[in-house]
Amino acid sequence: MSEAPTRTSTPRHARPESGDAGSPAGVAGAQQNPPPEAPISTLGTAGPRTNETKKVVRPGDRIFTTLTSGSAIFITVLIGAIAVFLVWRAVPALSRNQVNFLTSHEWATVDITHMAFGVADLFQATVLVSLFALVLAMPVSLGIAIFLTRYAPKKVSGPLAYVIDLLAAVPSVVYGLWGLLVLAPAIRPVAEWLNRNLDWLFLFKSGSGSVAGGGTIFTAGIVLAVMILPVITGVTREVFAQTPTSHIEAALALGATRWEVVRMAVIPFGKSGYVSGSMLGLGRALGETMALYLILQTTSQRFGWSLFDSGATIASKIALGYAEFNNNIQAGAYIAAGLVLFVLTFVVNASARAAVSRGRKS
Repeated sequence: MSEAPTRTSTPRHARPESGDAGSPAGVAGAQQNPPPEAPISTLGTAGPRTNETKKVVRPGDRIFTTLTSGSAIFITVLIGAIAVFLVWRAVPALSRNQVNFLTSHEWATVDITHMAFGVADLFQATVLVSLFALVLAMPVSLGIAIFLTRYAPKKVSGPLAYVIDLLAAVPSVVYGLWGLLVLAPAIRPVAEWLNRNLDWLFLFKSGSGSVAGGGTIFTAGIVLAVMILPVITGVTREVFAQTPTSHIEAALALGATRWEVVRMAVIPFGKSGYVSGSMLGLGRALGETMALYLILQTTSQRFGWSLFDSGATIASKIALGYAEFNNNIQAGAYIAAGLVLFVLTFVVNASARAAVSRGRKS
């Protein structure tokens, strides 16, 4: 009796999956579908970058940069050329001058062989009338700027600001005629009272001008203050209007009144602009010609630093001597005076910029 062959049943093992690296199928699957490589982080790697992005400069930017740089260079060169021209034309006259140009009170340029001219009186009159005008115009301009930006409603501030700006468009000769024919008679009682009661103070003592006639530094300074008022007001108003709202709201949140907001937030923020506007007005006053030419009376007396003195400023003296400009030597004397005015204006503007820069840093 034959027995059936015994079939040995081997245990069925799990079929190796394709991802198993140990099986042939896994090896083939790995070759066909390789696993993605892990991204290599570039953070912290040393070494220079090989593919840096180059900054592209557009043609419009290049043209604009060239134009702005060229304009700045041109203005600088132009100012330098003006200074060189003034020095070049003034040297021949100064070489013939028989007195000290900066300290002498004489002005005799008719005889070019015996010239004696000095700028002392002209310089003093220019400085006094300009400072007097600035002292009158600065507080008024500050008050107008504060009113227009913080107190006046928009329906009032716009037209009023426009009217004040129009003062800058009035010709200086009109201001001169108005000051001589209208203002001088109107302020005559005030001038006489100041001269009579404050004569002990050097500013109000009797000078070389006529108090009753009005052709004095006092009248000229008031007219000049009106002329520089729109310059100072315009700059100050624009700066005050840029006061950050957060500063104003912070002051109001602390319980500040409207005036305290102006004092603690608006004025400190716009102080540098106020100073800059004032210096612009001073530069305008230093170079004013026609108004002072019409108001101030010529005199041979020395300038005594009184508001009731008369005489001439540097600019008005140049206008008075235009008849002598046909001779280069005589014209050189007036050009030398113009050089002093040029330097004075430059020093004033430079001092203003330095003061504004220190204010911003602090």
